[in-house]
Amino acid sequence: MDRRADTSPSIPLRPPAHMMRLARLGSFHQSRLSFMRILTRRMKREAWTFTRPVFDIDANGVGHAVYAAHTPDRTYSLVAFAHDLPADKRSDRVIAEAWDSTFALFDGVPTEADIERLRANVPYQEAGRVTESELSLSRANRSVRLWEYMVSCLAEGRQPEPAEVTKVGYLMRTTAVYGSGKFGAADREAIAARPECNAPFQIEMLSVYLTRTYVRDLMQHMANARGGAKAVTLNPKIARAMGIGNSTGLGMAPFLVNHPELFNNWIAAREAAIARVRSLPSARASEAQLFRDLLARAILSASQWQSDHPVQVEKLAALRPDLDHLAAHVAQTDLRGNMPWNRLFDWAEANLGVDAQECLASLMLEPYGGLVDDLTTQMADTNTEGFRIDGTMTIGAVQQILTQVYDWALDIDWSAKDNCARAWYVSEEKLEPRLGERFDEPIANYEQPLAPGRDAAALSVALTTWDASKPVAEFLLAQPEHRHTVRRAQIAARAPYAEIRDNTIGADLMPIDMLRCKLSFFGASHFDPRSDRWVRICMFGNAPYPEELATSDDHWPYPVLP
Repeated sequence: MDRRADTSPSIPLRPPAHMMRLARLGSFHQSRLSFMRILTRRMKREAWTFTRPVFDIDANGVGHAVYAAHTPDRTYSLVAFAHDLPADKRSDRVIAEAWDSTFALFDGVPTEADIERLRANVPYQEAGRVTESELSLSRANRSVRLWEYMVSCLAEGRQPEPAEVTKVGYLMRTTAVYGSGKFGAADREAIAARPECNAPFQIEMLSVYLTRTYVRDLMQHMANARGGAKAVTLNPKIARAMGIGNSTGLGMAPFLVNHPELFNNWIAAREAAIARVRSLPSARASEAQLFRDLLARAILSASQWQSDHPVQVEKLAALRPDLDHLAAHVAQTDLRGNMPWNRLFDWAEANLGVDAQECLASLMLEPYGGLVDDLTTQMADTNTEGFRIDGTMTIGAVQQILTQVYDWALDIDWSAKDNCARAWYVSEEKLEPRLGERFDEPIANYEQPLAPGRDAAALSVALTTWDASKPVAEFLLAQPEHRHTVRRAQIAARAPYAEIRDNTIGADLMPIDMLRCKLSFFGASHFDPRSDRWVRICMFGNAPYPEELATSDDHWPYPVLP
């Protein structure tokens, strides 16, 4: 039987009031619906080919290279510039002005003139400018200790120890991958109709994927230059363990608030996939065995996951024994009939912490690509009219939405300092979102509208003196400062997962929960918070390289057992 026939779940989707709390959103894991995996599946399915037409880099690691991805219809080219960066200029901060490598993803095949134009701009990143021929702009710095260790080992004729590689997980980490019109690059609308760009962030994921191959090649090139005839080639199994690191700060957090309909589509697709699997009446022996195998690999991944941040240390201290507990339970559980995945999920909700519950949610999807992968076509936001306010809606209908969606916010005392201790604003220096202390810094006049709960409560109060039968347009003509909140309420009415149902300006806010949620949809793993406001992650760890795609499977995020 084709599992694709089983797409009408009998188990309902988990309710927004349960799902959209930051503690749960901040416990999400990558899944087969994550954007990296959507990309690698497409590349394999469509038999993309990859070439390296240019690799003009000297023994000191300075020069440029071009990596081309050839789809059935077009070519994308990563133009990479390698630099000799002094150690004192190496920084992960967005205000850095120099990097070990800088990149642009070119739409097509660049000419020599294109490369010279990019050479004059890309190394300067924000200080330079690109054109609509470029689809992304990015930069990366070496993980200095691991880089030197790997180069030294290979130059001396020996393979690096796998354990040393997995401690860090990457040789370079990006500090930004800009797309969608930033700094002159092509707007998403220019490419949105292309099949390979249908899912969100596919261009950015492709840029990172090609960057990973460049990093491996650059490291090998420098080892060969240092070691000469004595140098050896990196073992492909060790190379697979290396992803691309990323340092992500507050600039990413407001995205989830500013794109409510898109955010809803991500969560809704994931929840629909989970509901479909939970509704299956039985599991085939091969499906159950694959799940058990991947659970063991997930346990290995959790053991390799390192962090020194107290919050993450505490989460890992709960996740690891929870996964062991899950494995012990699964070993004694019959998954053949009586809605086995629903029974397992109910057991997890009663016996495991939130992090392990969401890890299980991802794992359960793995055997069922034919059942859930079609949901990836619903994750983009194609509703061009979504921002239009329906002025004919009655004030009573708006009040009803506020009661249903923002009930948690209507009970908060917004005059209490702890409940509005923070304020989001945009820095003058880098035009990046920042989070400040409202009562300690002069930032209130520059606050961005990133507190939907507080604004919904203010709207609710303002509506109490109005006739419920009047159209909301009449109210907004008199009090236009509430337009953005009425818009959000109307979006949330049709998109149930659009709104984070937690206080985004409270003293106890953990912005890293917002970061982890978004990054999990990218497909990131091994989240390593460096504070409550920025996090390091690994992207494409264990993924197949271009020459390995044809023979790879789709479960690459889970490390292979020894």
